Amino acid sequence: MSEPLLDAYDQQVTTKRSPRVVSLDVFRGLCVFLMILVDYGGSVFPIISHSPWNGVRLADFVMPFFLFIAGISPALVYKKVPDRFVATQRAVLRGLKLFLLGVFLQGGYFHGVTSMTYGVDIERIRWLGILQFSLMCLAILLSAIYTGLLYGLYVPDWKFKVLPAASSLPSNDTSVYMVKCSVRGDLGPACNSAAMIDRYFIGIDHLYAKPVYRNLKVCNMSNGQVPESSPSWCNAPFDPEAAVTCIIGLQYGHILANLQDHKRRLESWTLLSISIFAIGLFLAFVGIPVNKSLYTISYMLITSASAGITFCIMYLLVDVYGFRRLTFLLEWMGIHSLSIFVLVTSNLAVIAVQGFYLHSPKNNMVHWIITCFVNK
Repeated sequence: MSEPLLDAYDQQVTTKRSPRVVSLDVFRGLCVFLMILVDYGGSVFPIISHSPWNGVRLADFVMPFFLFIAGISPALVYKKVPDRFVATQRAVLRGLKLFLLGVFLQGGYFHGVTSMTYGVDIERIRWLGILQFSLMCLAILLSAIYTGLLYGLYVPDWKFKVLPAASSLPSNDTSVYMVKCSVRGDLGPACNSAAMIDRYFIGIDHLYAKPVYRNLKVCNMSNGQVPESSPSWCNAPFDPEAAVTCIIGLQYGHILANLQDHKRRLESWTLLSISIFAIGLFLAFVGIPVNKSLYTISYMLITSASAGITFCIMYLLVDVYGFRRLTFLLEWMGIHSLSIFVLVTSNLAVIAVQGFYLHSPKNNMVHWIITCFVNK
């Protein structure tokens, strides 16, 4: 568990005279901190939780930030290892390890802090999570293909079944829902072609069972449940799409690996970030919504540029001016990010704290916090 997330020890400029780029660890630590903040603070402060559909909030920047820092690593690995075959082998093996770990942590094996059960039906396992999306992407081509499919594919009417939750008692009760579509180019939660492709190729039972669009007013969700009066699609599983954010990070990594001068690095990064951000804003202005669930190109560009600008600020503070004391905690979290990610995602840290109680198992710190803030 001591191995940091996404190659913390491979992230050095490769010449012997070049010091370690500490801002990479700090940025990775910021990603972990934001993940913890929105996961546990989102229920208390909804303004920082995921946007139900269009628009962005703080939580919607976490995944792009992770993908951005994931894209930097391959460029540094290829620069450090002269043998391209060996470098590729390392990148593929690391990606495979992250994929398998992501399936274990986010595939449904753990049932949350309110349930002491665990385990997942292989037929219903969730294959796609944030770690699984850390593999390197084929940027521009995939973006063009994805955008074409999103707007061009015809989505027919479709139906789905909802099975009992894995953590509930065994039951044969299933509900069948019908969704009316028969449209093309729809970007709503019910009839978008991205979800249709996922249902055909991945299978609806392997998608995320609690998508954020359930928080839309039209779904009228109460106490974590969708009432029968809500539209049928509110009950459908859905996985957010991830496209090419990592390729932006890869470009940053190439600049970091090939330019040794602070000024030239910052100039190149700043120009790239501002250009990408401007294009993203323009696309949003002309009608392409900023949507994390669909991972629209406007969302991808705006959040990638935001990651780039944030990294520039950290590089300037930490590596240029040497203000490491201000960011030592984030640096430590970045170095040990994989261990922290495992503890947080599996809820092991929360369960461990929950194990200490006063007189009654329900009288623990986690229960106090939920009672005082979440259920207020």
